[in-house]
Amino acid sequence: MEHPENDACYEGLAVNKGIEQPDPVNPAILERLKQIKKKTLTTDDYVSGIFRGDINILSQAITLVESARVDHQAVAQEVINRCLPNTGKSVRIGITGVPGAGKSTFIEAFGKFLTAQGHKIAVLAIDPSSERSKGSILGDKTRMEELSCDPHAYIRPSPSAGSLGGVARKTREAMLLCEAAGFDIILIETVGVGQSETAVHSMVDFFLLVQIAGAGDELQGIKRGIMEMADSIIINKADGNNITRAELAKVQLQNALHLFPPHESGVEPQVMTCSAYEKTGIDKIWENILHYCSETQQNGYFEHHRSEQAKYWMYETINEQLRNRFYQNQKEAIKEAERQVRNNEVSSFAAAFQLLDNYFNCK
Repeated sequence: MEHPENDACYEGLAVNKGIEQPDPVNPAILERLKQIKKKTLTTDDYVSGIFRGDINILSQAITLVESARVDHQAVAQEVINRCLPNTGKSVRIGITGVPGAGKSTFIEAFGKFLTAQGHKIAVLAIDPSSERSKGSILGDKTRMEELSCDPHAYIRPSPSAGSLGGVARKTREAMLLCEAAGFDIILIETVGVGQSETAVHSMVDFFLLVQIAGAGDELQGIKRGIMEMADSIIINKADGNNITRAELAKVQLQNALHLFPPHESGVEPQVMTCSAYEKTGIDKIWENILHYCSETQQNGYFEHHRSEQAKYWMYETINEQLRNRFYQNQKEAIKEAERQVRNNEVSSFAAAFQLLDNYFNCK
């Protein structure tokens, strides 16, 4: 029987053998990648990699810092201690702001401006809400597409750690590793609400509040405590029809700042306008930050502030570890105490003191 595809009328149905494609990945390269992945890095590997600015090793070291495993934490702390002499040479800038103020756009514009000036910047975030979503708002880096592609910039998502204290401590340790890797400007962004602003303020040299004009009362939604912490307030989106309103908001906020006590730094906070979208006013903001750092270095506040921050984080780490170990070792006793409190068999205070006494007497 003749095959119909041999007939002229079936010529269009003939199946021709396609071009063979080469292997998508060179087997030798694939094997090499597997070996690298299997290799367990030593402390020396981490430290030397960080010192030469290896981003992959830096990221792996930060992952160790964020890990809850005891063995990972032991290595992480040794790496941090060995990197410590190479830290402290950066300008640490905290950035917070009301929702819709354009923080991400501002950070990207500011970051691109800094890398164009020859700086290496790292962008970190404190996001205690990331534990609920099991991720970070910075996770996909889509908010800062240009900056994430910049070879002189490094963007790291916020760690998920269950508590603000845990997230903040890990972010501060990540900051130290970034400094050791040669990043001379660290931007730490607050994501979410609550006490994250205080946590950021306790680890930076300069605290920047990003605000927006034209949204009603310019003081609405800004907590007094945050304004008192701010070393500068930025009115973003000062462009187009919003320029006049931005200038008015600037005057209002500057007047409001005069009602607050003088800053410990001895430098009066400045209110400035900018447009992250049009990239205007960014240079003036950087000049203001440099002026602040120069003034505080001369009057001694810069180093004093950093030493006080280091002491603060020592106590914060003690508190965090005591809390974690207490709850880990007293699970059954806590359940029983909860039952007694709910049934009014014992007061909340008596139950708490009994649990604490039992815990410390076991030590």
